[in-house]
Amino acid sequence: MKILVLSDTHIPERALKIPDEITAFLKRGVDLIVHAGDLTGESVLNTLKSFGKVVAVRGNMDYLSLPKQETFEVGNLKFGVYHGHGVYPRGDRRQLTEIALEMGVDVLITGHTHSPDVYEGEVLILNPGSATGAWGGGGGSGIPSFMVLNVEGREITVDLYEIRDKLSLKRFKFEL
Repeated sequence: MKILVLSDTHIPERALKIPDEITAFLKRGVDLIVHAGDLTGESVLNTLKSFGKVVAVRGNMDYLSLPKQETFEVGNLKFGVYHGHGVYPRGDRRQLTEIALEMGVDVLITGHTHSPDVYEGEVLILNPGSATGAWGGGGGSGIPSFMVLNVEGREITVDLYEIRDKLSLKRFKFEL
């Protein structure tokens, strides 16, 4: 199963639109779209839904009627989605691991930091960074980024893309 993972789009307050590079992935087709919060505009959610099934959670800047956290299963893995705005310092892996364990998930998809992160500990923690490169209160990379996950059984391949002059890719493989 192919999953597109986004977070922190902040459209229209901090960015105008979903980057063309992400739209290209959507047009090619994915099985599921996950947004880890701070969509901010309902238009973002509607655009994503026009491409397929969406799992989205509410971020600290969202006023959309979305859950604070969500879980779903793919293959033999249980995924959790949680924006991360209750975690201080931002992106603290220990606290995120505790949240993941409380949720009973193998993989936690999170956001809020605006910087991508892939961390394997007791659980796999994935943060796609900001899909638009929008500025964040705690900094962030300023570079638009997103992830594409390929899941088969308990194997997961994480493709982390950064949108620079060209699309750059870092690939991670895990068996959980």
